[in-house]
Amino acid sequence: MSTTEVLAARGKKLAAGAGALSTALALGATLLVAAPAQAKPQPQPRPQPQTGPAKPYGTVTAARGMNERQDPSTDSAPRGYLRNRTQVGLVCKVRAQNIRGNDVWYLLREHRSTWVSAKHVTNTGYVKYCKDVQRNRVQPGDAAKYAG
Repeated sequence: MSTTEVLAARGKKLAAGAGALSTALALGATLLVAAPAQAKPQPQPRPQPQTGPAKPYGTVTAARGMNERQDPSTDSAPRGYLRNRTQVGLVCKVRAQNIRGNDVWYLLREHRSTWVSAKHVTNTGYVKYCKDVQRNRVQPGDAAKYAG
């Protein structure tokens, strides 16, 4: 091969390499321009203020209100009183003494750890059985002995 032919071959290789390089640069520039538009963070919705206790919670439906009990039974000592339409946080539920066809009792979330009959409480949100709730959350009253 003559020098001219060698130079011509090198020129063709350089031209092909330059074309590939310019294509890669163009593609990279396109991706760089498009990436920031895709990566732009979307505005997050504002959290809505809570208007009651966190779920699950219950609302007292007994017209005259109801007693909170130390254990899930009317034989248990009263530990407090809840008025009609009071909203209370619920930890868990157990099956215990039947009150007019309803044998479910709720453990309240408040600091007292007291019980109320589900007969006179309308719950909002799913309430787990006490046997399914972590042991460290179920405190005084030992809900585990009532779990069915």
